Parts: sequence; structure tokens; C-alpha cells
Amino acid sequence: MSLAVEQRRSRDSNPTTDTRPTPRLTLKADQPEEEMEASTSRRRFIAAMQVTLDGFSVQDGFADWVDSWSDAIQLVGPVDTLIQGSGMYPGYGLYWRAIHVGAPEAAEMLGRDTYPREIETARLIAETPHLVLSTSLDTIEWPPNATIVRGIDELREFKAQPGGVGYVVGGARMVRSLLDEGLIDELVLIVHPVVVGGGEPLLAGVAHRHELQLIDGEPGPDGRMHLRYHVND
Repeated sequence: MSLAVEQRRSRDSNPTTDTRPTPRLTLKADQPEEEMEASTSRRRFIAAMQVTLDGFSVQDGFADWVDSWSDAIQLVGPVDTLIQGSGMYPGYGLYWRAIHVGAPEAAEMLGRDTYPREIETARLIAETPHLVLSTSLDTIEWPPNATIVRGIDELREFKAQPGGVGYVVGGARMVRSLLDEGLIDELVLIVHPVVVGGGEPLLAGVAHRHELQLIDGEPGPDGRMHLRYHVND
């Protein structure tokens, strides 16, 4: 999946500038006390994805319902690591590097001017360590702080170390794999008010049942819903 290609197909109705503050989620249910205590001593993995109302993350390789790819990380909060599958490359690096350096092709990819929050996200991506799960990639050109890991066990060992939040960027297959491995602590969704009827489903095909608890929820701009779930596995 190439973010650069997807964003080029963004809605024609997108504004050329966006000065709206990013909505923050409002606490709707208390997180269990034992989970709050545990979160201070171990690293947490939080996946954040943008989906359609019928649960698809992309359709035919595109997600033209997405306004900005920076919106998900805005809802996660402070992170110290970004975690990804190899399918996001090379598009992820090309896209965010163009925004980070202010290259003219950034506006061409977006179909509009860059939002301030996208520039801030690009800076964070350039500075934050990445772990990329891949058995096929040998090198990653950008971001410069990306490390390739060859198996789930390496991510499990990393998660067992003390630390902050690891943001699972995607893609959908990566989220499903980590969920089935018991490595996702929270799932954040931006649900867009569009039904597309087909594409890449975010959660279809998981290996077994997972119980989730809704802990945050709030309406977002343009009819979106922001939902945050604790994974009870």
C-alpha cells in the first residue's frame, strides 16, 4: 500500500488549508486500575487506523475518504517507536520525506497544500525510531532511523522491555497479525461516514475471537467517529 498514491486520490472537496484543531478523545469509561498500573512499567502497542463505516482500510489500493494520514497519530498521543509492516514501503518513506523537506511533489501527492499538522507529523517521523517487520526488505532509505526486524518474536521481546508507547502504523495485515499474537493493547479507529462495499478489510480474517472494551469515543470533523478500545486479551 502506497500512501503517496492513496493521498493523490483524496477527495476533491478537501480544503487547501486546514487550521482546525485536532479533536481530542473524551474519556467515556474508566480504564481498569490494574491496567493503568501495568502501563507504567511495560511498553504498550497502540494501533490506530482509518476505516470506512463498513470496515475497510483501502479499496483497490486507495483510501480517498482519508483527509490526512496525520490524523491517526494525533489521537494516539506521545510515542517513542513506530511499528510497521513492509507493505507500507517505499510509499511511506517517499510520502513523509517529501512533506518533511518541503519538496514540491508533496502538494502533488496531496492534491492540496500541506496542513501544519502534517509538517509536524513528518518531523516526528523523521526523529522517531521505526521497527519494520519484513522478511524481504534489505534496506530502508527513509526514515533514517528505521530498523528491519525479521520476526514477530523480535517485536515481542521489544515490547517486554520498559518503555513508552509503540504506535502500530499499519497496514491492516500487520494489525491483524499483532492482534492475533496478543501484542496490541489498544485499537484506535477513525471511522469515516462512507460505505464502499469492498476492499481490504481491517479485521476480517483474524485467527480467533478478541474481546474489546470501549474506553474513549467522540465525534470528529465531517461526520467521523473517533473510537478507542482496550484489547482484553
